[in-house]
Amino acid sequence: MKKIVLLFLLCLNASVFVGVAQTKSPRQPRTSQPVQAGRWTIEKANAWYAKQPFLVGANFIPSTAVNELEMWQADTFDPQTIDRELGLAESLGMNIMRVFLHNIPYDTDKEGFLKRINEFLTIADKHHIKIMFVLFDSCWNDNPKAGKQPEPKTGVHNSGWLRCPGTQMLFDSRTWGKLEDYTKGIISAFANDSRVLVWDLFNEPSNSGYMDAVVPLLKKSFEWARAVNPSQPLTAGWWHDHPMSNEVMLNSSDIITFHNYVTPEKLEAQIKDLQATYKRPLICTEYMARKHKSTFEGCLPIFDKYKVGAINWGLVKGKTNTIYAWDEPLPGGEEPKLWFHDIFRPDGTPYQQQEVETIRKFTKAGK
Repeated sequence: MKKIVLLFLLCLNASVFVGVAQTKSPRQPRTSQPVQAGRWTIEKANAWYAKQPFLVGANFIPSTAVNELEMWQADTFDPQTIDRELGLAESLGMNIMRVFLHNIPYDTDKEGFLKRINEFLTIADKHHIKIMFVLFDSCWNDNPKAGKQPEPKTGVHNSGWLRCPGTQMLFDSRTWGKLEDYTKGIISAFANDSRVLVWDLFNEPSNSGYMDAVVPLLKKSFEWARAVNPSQPLTAGWWHDHPMSNEVMLNSSDIITFHNYVTPEKLEAQIKDLQATYKRPLICTEYMARKHKSTFEGCLPIFDKYKVGAINWGLVKGKTNTIYAWDEPLPGGEEPKLWFHDIFRPDGTPYQQQEVETIRKFTKAGK
């Protein structure tokens, strides 16, 4: 029976990600789950947020990395490209980057991994950029392995991105000791580091067909992080209507984060709903999919109006292939007329100059 259930979940992967990600809803679940002990009060969360500037940034991976492992493993860690591309972000006035970690570099090279994270934070700090680290992720490819990573599939969106952990580890709680060590080890190393702004514990946990099955690990991720008691807030973001995981995230997070890849009108409705319901700071940790009319020109005025942080997906066109849409691969590898994500070409020229000017307007870059 376990094998049948697992096979069913894996088969759901592609359809769940593409279908759900395009139909973000502003509706919120009822919150019947108990609030987790140690969670920041509303007053503390809002006092912390009042000290922050208007947070504008991107989900960042250097253009030379196909996935989290290629970004962080010693052989492919690329500080020169990171420095150059965070410089592009700084030129836009961006002040926050959301960055994915992975348990495998911690398992295989703990000291080296922590050293590279510190080097990354030093580069980001040079560019006046704070970091939101993501520890776990249910999206895209299963069975992550250390070592040389595959080349990107031509014209395919995020063809090399890896889940953290993979399905085998997710379904075997006997292995979670390593995940606990990873969570506590990473957070404790930077628990009082002002260069780290937020800990985002789990990206889209119910994705890849995991649904209810992910909830035990999701709960544990918050328990492990709370045990460290970092100075930074904890969060995990709403991304679609899955009541069990949403209730855990929304009742455990110090600040509320969410994803929205739809029209500005629906974005505004969701912001109003979340602010009225939770009365906590809001940061949108994924937005901007041009095909779905989620754009800088349409969304940044709304984020600014409601004082909601704005972190779009993608900075520089690269090996993740996120200029291609989730559901529209181009096997020939030709550049799509309308980029899905990303702002710059690898040489630093903007995809659309008007977008750059819009971002700078709201970040007050150069003023």
